[in-house]
This record gives sequence, structure tokens and C-alpha cells, in this order.
Amino acid sequence: MPLRIALLDASHGTEHTRRNFRRELDAALAEFDVTAGELPANLDFDAVVVTGSRSSVYWDEPWIDALVDWVARAADHGLPVLGVCYGHQALADALGGRVEAMADIELGYREVRRVDDGDPLLDGLDDPFVAFETHSDRVRELPPGATLLAENERGVQAFRRGDCWGVQFHPEYDRGSAERVTKGKDLPEERIRAVLDGIDDDNYAAACRTKRLFDNFTTYVRERRAAGNGASTPPSADRF
Repeated sequence: MPLRIALLDASHGTEHTRRNFRRELDAALAEFDVTAGELPANLDFDAVVVTGSRSSVYWDEPWIDALVDWVARAADHGLPVLGVCYGHQALADALGGRVEAMADIELGYREVRRVDDGDPLLDGLDDPFVAFETHSDRVRELPPGATLLAENERGVQAFRRGDCWGVQFHPEYDRGSAERVTKGKDLPEERIRAVLDGIDDDNYAAACRTKRLFDNFTTYVRERRAAGNGASTPPSADRF
């Protein structure tokens, strides 16, 4: 039986977001547009994944409050959660951490240093590993009880608390996504060109090795379910 994962899409309908996660997650995905107020009616899933967004967690918008509250309940229920970029920040906020605006956007393929070599999410990744970054907020303070897993000079890049993980970077991006997002930024032309020049064969190949963390996450969830700790009630068919 495939894993059942709730994909909480905070991308405001960005075309490539769901496509990228469908490709990388070996699971049956129930997809919810959280920016339109869609959230799962219950917690009957094996895991949860929260996507990136152009929004900030600290904005005063009803859908953001609802998402953060739902993620907090899912974590309290014991569901494994993986937050990516904005999802990483939403998870940190839900667990009691603090998110802040950065002085400047982090954009392009960047190296990330592993801090905790024993965590299963990062098992088998390069050290340092390469991933695409596009964010102007960051986790300033980890949630109470959380462990720092990876960082770079711009701050927290991955953390874990219990069965919840956040990663600031975008391991799901393909090369086209990286190029499209970069071209859409309101930045000086020379900076855009420098980032585009860095979307080359070597960096993309290195970033593809970082995609292993999705297999690590689903393997962890699958083993957890096999041990009797997964969701007990299948979601209704109309969710797929």
C-alpha cells in the first residue's frame, strides 16, 4: 500500500510546485491549496509535506494562521512533517520557533554544511551538499527541543524536532524551476545573470544528489508505519 501524504501547497498556484513534488515523493499525494483555505478535514495520513510560498509566515492573513495551526496539530498528533522553504518556516513557527525577514534574498545554488551527521533525513548526502535557495526570510530561533541539522553563512538550513523536519532550500527544484524563479525576481540584471550562469551542469548534478532526502523521508515514514505508528484510517477516495 503506498504512503498517503498530505501535500499542503502554499505556492499560490505556481505551476511547477505540485509537478516537482509529485515527481520526487514516492507516495499517493492528497493535494490542498492552502492559500485558498483548503486544509485536510482530519489527520488520517502517513505524513505531511508543506511547500514553499512567496508569502511570509508572519503576515496577517487568515490562511497562514490556519495552516500554522493545522501543522501544529499534526505535529502534536505525531505525524511526520517535512517543511520546504516557506514550509520550513511555517513548521518552525508552529513548533514555537521564530522567523524573521533577511536583509537580502538568498538566491541560487548554494553549499550547505551538515551539522548532525546522524540524522536519517540527510543520510548519504554530500558534505557540504548543494541545493537551490530562494528566500528572503529565515528561521531566527529554532523551536524548543529542536536540533540543528544543517546551516550556511545565512543561517539555519535544516532542523528536526521529533518526527518533524524543516529544510530551507528547495531539493525538489529541477533546472527549469530554478531558471524560471530566478528570471522572475525583481533584482539587478547583473545579479540575475550571475545566478543564471550558476545553473549549470555541475551544480544541477550536485543538487540532484541532494534530492535523496525525499527518499530518506519516505523510507522513514514507511518504516514508522510498518512498526505500527502510521495513520490508521485511509483517507476518503475523493481526496485523490
